[in-house]
Amino acid sequence: MYLVSEADGDAETADTVEEVEHGWHTPGFNPETDAFVVENNEKEIVGFWEVFDGDEHAQLELDGYVHPDYKDTPVADMLIRRAEERAMEHIPLAAPERRVFIRSAMSTKDKYFQAFHEKSGYTAVRYFWRMEIKLEQTPELHLLADGLEFRPFIKEEHARLVWEADNEAFRDHWGSHDSKFEEWHQRKLERPEFDPSLWLIVWDGDQIAGFSQNRYLNEIGWVGTLGVRRPWRQKGLGLTLLTHSFAEFYKRGTKTIGLGVDSANPTGATRLYQKAGMSAVNEYVAYEKELRAGESE
Repeated sequence: MYLVSEADGDAETADTVEEVEHGWHTPGFNPETDAFVVENNEKEIVGFWEVFDGDEHAQLELDGYVHPDYKDTPVADMLIRRAEERAMEHIPLAAPERRVFIRSAMSTKDKYFQAFHEKSGYTAVRYFWRMEIKLEQTPELHLLADGLEFRPFIKEEHARLVWEADNEAFRDHWGSHDSKFEEWHQRKLERPEFDPSLWLIVWDGDQIAGFSQNRYLNEIGWVGTLGVRRPWRQKGLGLTLLTHSFAEFYKRGTKTIGLGVDSANPTGATRLYQKAGMSAVNEYVAYEKELRAGESE
């Protein structure tokens, strides 16, 4: 049902069964209380919704799907109403000064779900792109600056250092917040397709300067998270990481490479990716609904 429903959005990057199951092992998520389904008379699932605690009970992430044959039925209304009831149970658990809100994202190709969210009181707040490049030859590498070097990622030795660098690099990004190590570890290192040999880490002595946490997303090479710490920005390191990521995938026989990016990214990431030859192939929109007014992180 998930794949059929995703066809109206971005089926090319739809999660596999293993990735869906991995998501259900997110710390704090309990399928018995945080996931909801609707069945038809034949006991077939025709819709489901999930509620994830994105940030200390203040940011609730909703993810929902309805089978195309049931879009003109009350299924979506039933599910989002139940998911919102579950989200509201988080309000007393959030810090009293924090704004509490629901966020839900979807492809802008999915006109049904956009209209449904707007009808349900949600407001579009941010847009994102899925960008892609199709390589026809070995990419030209942008070289490292003097004093910087690539070193293999050794999970047991480097995980906490990369986690700290990841948090620091994304503090000025919209909607970002520091993640706990256990959450980061589960999300990045315990996913079924994790391959440490695809992670590119650039060091300056004993300091991590930047990183590209690459993986496969279905048959696409995926630049999962590319970040450069502030002291090393504006020195070409982002382009170096990107072109070396391209080359690593190409060496493995993968010619289509993609990534996701905030279309209004404040660090100029979209310009960097376009400079490297990438272009937008799909757009996503994040909707929000406020449950309690307060301070934003």
